[in-house]
Amino acid sequence: MNDKDSQLLARCGEIGTSTWSDAMDACGLDGVVRGLVQRSGTGRFAGFAVTARETAGTRGQFPRSAFGVGEVINAVGPGQVLLVDMDGADVSTFGGLASLAAARRSAAAVVIDGGCRDIDEMRACGLWLASRFVTPVTGKTRLKLESINEPVTIGGIAVRPGDIVVGDDTGIVVVPRNAVERVLAEADKMLTIDHTMQQAIERGTSFKDAASDANYIR
Repeated sequence: MNDKDSQLLARCGEIGTSTWSDAMDACGLDGVVRGLVQRSGTGRFAGFAVTARETAGTRGQFPRSAFGVGEVINAVGPGQVLLVDMDGADVSTFGGLASLAAARRSAAAVVIDGGCRDIDEMRACGLWLASRFVTPVTGKTRLKLESINEPVTIGGIAVRPGDIVVGDDTGIVVVPRNAVERVLAEADKMLTIDHTMQQAIERGTSFKDAASDANYIR
């Protein structure tokens, strides 16, 4: 990752997902991932999207080699977020060993529109991970890796490789790479307004008056 990309991620990581969501609204963009829950990890992350798409079936439908979790983990590294599109399947594609391997590769986070398992092991290795389900049911012979780094859908949001993904305790947002500077400009405006309001409230101004003075509700 070059210096420019590192600086962009550092800047993105300073902004909470609530502000990102508001800024994307102002730009007419949808980017908030729905229905996924943070299972492990702390703090805020920002990274470039690495995508994987998997097909779910019944036990024994696919050979174990089709699971492809090793290929998926090898595709992600520092400054990158792995997003797995399972079409919401209630089957685990990521467990304790996979989480440890992803953490050792310094992945910023893992986001799964489907299932994971071994939450205690996942938390022990510190990986930031969100999923739609937690289930002990293995993906071996039930899941088939279809593609890596092709467009996917995660929580109702279209994601392309290289998009910016930000997550924190409030949620996860995906910002199209070609729109990030425009959204950042809106976010900066909103942060300035928030800071002005915070200072006014701390001085004893009512929320209503502070909001009016700062043009908080437009």
